[in-house]
Order: sequence, then structure tokens, then C-alpha cells
Amino acid sequence: MRSIELLAPARNLECGLEAIRHGADAVYIGAPRFGARAAAGNSVEDIAELTAFAHKFCVKIYVTVNTLLYDEELPDVDRLIDELAGVGVDALIVQDERLMALNRGRIPLHASTQMDNRTVDDVRTRAEAGYEQTVLARELSLEEIRAIHEAVPEMTLEAFVHGALCVSYSGRCYASEYCFGRSANRGECAQFCRLPFDLVDGQGRVLRHPDTGKPLRQRHLLSLRDMNRSADIEAMMDAGVSSFKIEGRLKDVAYVKNVTAFYRRLIDVVLHRRSADYCRASYGHTSLTFAPNLDKSFNRRFVDYFMHGRTPNLVCLSTPKAIGEPVGTVKDVLPGRSLAIAGTASFANGDGLCFFDADDRLQGFRVNRVDEHGRIYPADPSVLRQLRKGQQVFRNLDADFERQLSRPTTDRRIGACWTITDEPATGFTLTLSCEDGRVVTKSFDHPHEQARTPQHANIRKQLMRLGDTVYTTTEADIIIRFTDNWFIPSSMLTEWRREMTASEASCKSPEEDGKFRVEKNPSFPAGSSEGESSLPKYQSALSVRDVSPKSRTGKQEAFSSPLMTCRYCIRYELGQCRMGKNGLAERHNLHIAPDEPLALRLADGRTFPLHFDCRNCQMLVLSPE
Repeated sequence: MRSIELLAPARNLECGLEAIRHGADAVYIGAPRFGARAAAGNSVEDIAELTAFAHKFCVKIYVTVNTLLYDEELPDVDRLIDELAGVGVDALIVQDERLMALNRGRIPLHASTQMDNRTVDDVRTRAEAGYEQTVLARELSLEEIRAIHEAVPEMTLEAFVHGALCVSYSGRCYASEYCFGRSANRGECAQFCRLPFDLVDGQGRVLRHPDTGKPLRQRHLLSLRDMNRSADIEAMMDAGVSSFKIEGRLKDVAYVKNVTAFYRRLIDVVLHRRSADYCRASYGHTSLTFAPNLDKSFNRRFVDYFMHGRTPNLVCLSTPKAIGEPVGTVKDVLPGRSLAIAGTASFANGDGLCFFDADDRLQGFRVNRVDEHGRIYPADPSVLRQLRKGQQVFRNLDADFERQLSRPTTDRRIGACWTITDEPATGFTLTLSCEDGRVVTKSFDHPHEQARTPQHANIRKQLMRLGDTVYTTTEADIIIRFTDNWFIPSSMLTEWRREMTASEASCKSPEEDGKFRVEKNPSFPAGSSEGESSLPKYQSALSVRDVSPKSRTGKQEAFSSPLMTCRYCIRYELGQCRMGKNGLAERHNLHIAPDEPLALRLADGRTFPLHFDCRNCQMLVLSPE
């Protein structure tokens, strides 16, 4: 039986607490420094509070220390590891390989996706080095994940299941630092991939879309849609994934609540049906006051991203912004006043609606008022001039849903059973048995006094009052084994209950409860950082993996340094893949016969050549010559 973990993001303490309440088995959160999201750092005090709350449910806390490090920063990281170990965090997610030696076995280490974990050899290397969990590259298919699991079964595999996507293999993107002096490997990504570009040929001519014929001018050619693998949860488990990771350490608490709750329900369905194969990694159940819906949280529309191989429509050329859920089409417009939308959705004051205009640009407006007939009055009526009958409309802010999520939406409780027994001479013994393996038994001195009225109902009532604890119980979970109808005052039962639930007895995690664990080599030689950008204190990225493209003749081609290494390919996206069934070049047509190399051009004129490594089925974005 394999333990299955739902791993949720936390921008801060509040998000972390809500992730746990909404069903996360583990939470990842940024350290005060050295995380791949520099804007999402947290104090050790907040991490300590989150860890204490998490461990009540055997939920694990993983702290991200996943940037590459300067030599002079290592003493600070060493002290940070001591502090995090002192507050009981369960693992560090790291990129810099020197942390294995620096850590000295104090905290388990997980290999960040920033280490570019995409092959059997990559993951085997992590296992041999002593990492306990490896975060796989987002680009891997089910079959590639399965091959890694079968080759390295001792490694716990973590895979992204939902959220924003990087167009480059993680850890292999240097565009942000090259263009803006902000290194993605130092947690300061400036999101170069979300910018608009022209697609130009070797003569600087803007190419046209092969389907629409429109110029590919200032289009978001690298901006991927968001990942959604909810349809493949069980298949991913069977392929070897044990930890399902939700992206979002910069997302707000409403996003964390909704997405975590959605995947909790989805995973639980599989765990219930496949209880002989898989078990949950933590304890406690939630009762929601809302219906989770992925379409209602920030999204750029969804893709499964190579889960079943290469597919088109991975990017939204028109915008990198949230589009949201489709809610219908324009039924009619009263210029300067209102519109009606045909569909089943209902609307509320404050909703955010959007649409694509005649130039395929995303436009949006806030709903000021909805009348009794369902007609919508925008806050800015001038936007109605751009709407036409039959035009599709999306909602990227559902005001009612956001209001639901702004209130307390769930509580997490651990199922408990009580047994109370009278002792032969005097006193009583009380036992609390919980679903997480905690068992607390205490004896209490109290005289056996005959009661005038039946007492069992009151005993059950007092023992069920668990509102200020993490436990919950029902009348059927309370066993009373008395030889007579003894009287125990309600105040005495309350005192016993509080003493029992305050006990320090700890839960048993699935790993401790008889699950197989493989001992790994705790030692690893100190070395230089992996995969760094052009910062002078780092090694060159080209020393890590040979990414030099070669022509079909096998000869080395002259080219600029790669800023991005992508499985995503613009040619394939536009339906112009050059590889036929036999690996031979085919004719392609982008309306202007392209004079190679193709390139991406920013509005300021900076131009980035593209290299299509068709034999390895990847695209390189190169630095300007």
C-alpha cells in the first residue's frame, strides 16, 4: 500500500492554515530567504506556528530553500536549517546541491523541480545522493513518469497537478536575468514568458497565423495556459506519483481554499475505491460550506500539459491574464445601458466579466448592477460598444463565490471514540481512541454513587463536547461499560474530557505505521551549484546538460546561448511541425515562407532567435547575437 499526499501551497501563515483545514496532507511554504518565490518569504515564527497546527493531523510542512546560493550565503543557510529543524519542519525543498553536505542530515531534503528532474538518470542520481522525494519536471507524460518509477522505485515521486506553468524546463530559464537582471534561479523571475512578441523570419518579416491569416504581431507566443490534471489523478497514482502538488505560492487564500478542497474530494474518491492499493498521508475530515469549482479560481483556461503526449493549444495568444469560466453568449445589447447573456449562469453585483474584442484582445468590465430580469449593467457602459450578439463571455471573478470563500468555510476534525469503564473498587477509566492512532487512557478517582435518573445520555452529551479541540465524535462512538447506573457530575466529566484531549500523545504517520521506507546514503560531496545563469559566481548552465543543438547531418551549428529550453514548440503550436512520421522534414507554410531562423521580437526591438531541435523534440529560445 502506498501513501498518497495532497501538497498545497502557502504564500503565508493564513494560506497554510487554510490549506490544512481544507484537506492538504502537506504544505510547502517559503523560508524567510532563499526561496524560488522571493516575494513569498515567511518568518521562522510563522513556520513554527504552522508546523504545530499541521502536526495535530500528521500533516507535513515542507520549506522551500530552492534557489542557487552564493558562497557567502552558506553560513546564513546553515543557521536557517538549525532554526527550521528546531521548529520541527518535515523537509526542505532545495535546488543547490551543496545543501546536501551543508544539511548534515538534520532535515530530510526534497529535490526541487528547479533541479530539472526529467529522466531516469536524473532521479536515480537524486536517490543515490540521499534526497527523499523528487519533484518531477512538469513536462513529463504518464509513460515517462511510469518509467522513472519502475527504474527507481525507492524514490518518492512528486508531480504538479494544477496551476501556472513555466514554458521552459524549470531551472533552465535564464531569460529573466538576461533581460531584466532578475534571476529565476534566485527567486526573482520577471515572467519574460508572459510578454507579447512578434514572430519574425530571418528578414524581420512578421509571420501570419496559418489558420486565421492574422499577423503574429505582439502575441503571447510563450504564455502557457494553466495546468489541470484532475482527470488523470488515478492514472498518475498508478504511474507512480505519491505526492500531488498544487502550484500557487503567490496565490491568495481563496484560491488555496477552493483548489485544495477540490483535489481533496477527487483524491478521496480514488482512495476509498482503491483502499487496498493506496492510503491517505494524513488524518482528519472536512465539511465544506461551498462547492469547490476550479473554473472559479484564477486560470488562463486549462491544459493537461504533455500528460498524454504532445498536444496543440498550449498557449493563449491573446492574453496572459485570467480568463475564467465561460458563462454564455451575448443575447442583446442596449448601447450605453445594459446587455443580456444567453446561458444558465446567474450574475451578481461585483462580478468580473470579460470577452475577446474584434482584434482578439481581452477586454473586461465590472458588473455594477443586475436587475430582476437578469440584465447586466456595467460599471463603465462604454464597453458595450465592443460587444456583439453571439459573442462569448467569460467570468473571471464570481463575486458571490468570493464572498463565500471570505468567510470560514470548513473545519478539520479527527474522528474519536470514547470508552468509559467503572473500576471494581472505586473510580473510572476513560480511553480516547482516535483515527490517527492516538490512544490515551487515564484512571480517575471518583466514588461510585448511585444515580436517581439514567445517566448514559448525559455522559455521551458531555464527552461529545469537543468544539475547542481537533476531535469529533458521535453518540455511537461512545461506549459505556458500567456495572450500575453511576452518577458522575457534568463538571467532573468536562474536566476529564479536557485532560484527555490535552494529552501529548502523538499520532502515527502512515510511514511509521508499518509502511516500507528505504534508507538512503546521507552523505554527498560538496560541489558547485547546478544549472546557473550568467551571474559570474555560478557555473555555466551548459556544464550541466549538453543542450547544444545539432543539425540533421550531425554537425554542430553555431548559435547564441540558450535562454530557455522548452518542450513546448511554437511550430507545433501553429500546426507547422517539421517532423513527419519517419522523422523527415515536411513542407510548412506560415503564409510568408520563413527565412530561418525564426525569432521572437519584443516591442522594443530586442530579438531572440529560435532553434528547433526536432530530433529531441524541443525548442530553444536563444539570446540575441
